[in-house]
Amino acid sequence: MDLTGFLPARRQHGLLTSRQALAAGLDVPAVARLVRTGAWVRLRRGVYVDGGQWREAGEFDEKPLLRVRAAALVLEVEHVFSHDSASLVHGLGLPDARASLVHITREGVHGTRLIAGTKHHGAPFHPDQVRHVDGLEVLDPARTCLDLVREHGLRGGLPACDRALSLGVTRSQLRQAASGMKCWPGRRSVDRAILLADPGAESWQESLGRLLVTELGIGRPETQFGLRDARRTVWCDLRVGRHVIEIDGRIKYDGTFAGQEPADVLWAEKLRQDFITGFHLGMSRLTHRDLTSGWDHAKRRVLREFEATVARYGTDVADLAPYLVRRDRARHG
Repeated sequence: MDLTGFLPARRQHGLLTSRQALAAGLDVPAVARLVRTGAWVRLRRGVYVDGGQWREAGEFDEKPLLRVRAAALVLEVEHVFSHDSASLVHGLGLPDARASLVHITREGVHGTRLIAGTKHHGAPFHPDQVRHVDGLEVLDPARTCLDLVREHGLRGGLPACDRALSLGVTRSQLRQAASGMKCWPGRRSVDRAILLADPGAESWQESLGRLLVTELGIGRPETQFGLRDARRTVWCDLRVGRHVIEIDGRIKYDGTFAGQEPADVLWAEKLRQDFITGFHLGMSRLTHRDLTSGWDHAKRRVLREFEATVARYGTDVADLAPYLVRRDRARHG
């Protein structure tokens, strides 16, 4: 039985509550049968989604957001969605949305508690920080990305701060949101995230790569470092001195990147690297594994490669002035 046949489900992003199912004429055994056969999927107690819709939903965005919407249908306490849940709504990103809990923030309660898969945070917020987005009340992007820093640390929150800046949030707005967090857990990490946030990061992985390089203490990395000659323009993810750092995703090479053959992508990347290093620049490459399970090893390797670049070329890039591209120019290549 397709849930889209129920009027409430069409209004609720394909979700239906037990009460609505019973009101539509189904009984408890019928609902249980639909779940058992896979026609419906139970997202949480008392909320269901069409099985076909669930199987087609994206693992990192649509499914987690459906779980948030399911909670919104049955939560009986005053709340706003926050932390991971608000980040999903705003598109700020998460360390791993598949494993994220539903998060709400409530006024008038103390501490944090986990109830039925929902994390309740007792923290004050200003009414001006509440946004109404597609039927959900959520804390705004500035507050949300800082909450992520407090919840998950710099690695889990700095990329969201980067994304917030790229979407138009100002550093002043981040400081304003932080001003209400005096003596809150994670406040030191919040201050550091505001200092390090950079709208030039174009992905979660690029943000993590920049944090890794920053931890080396070799200087603040420049994001989106552009070079050009008469034939082409390229953009490098990060640069410190005469050393560039590129963040590689496996999707680029597995045959699913823009419909290109892996061998063609690999050859194009080889030519691109030749172009970059032809300016007497060293290069490091970081992967998802480096930025998750291999952090310390990757730091040692990048530092070793950076030091080799310094020994060979130094750090001054004044000679590259005729080839540099301003960051605000349209990107291509």
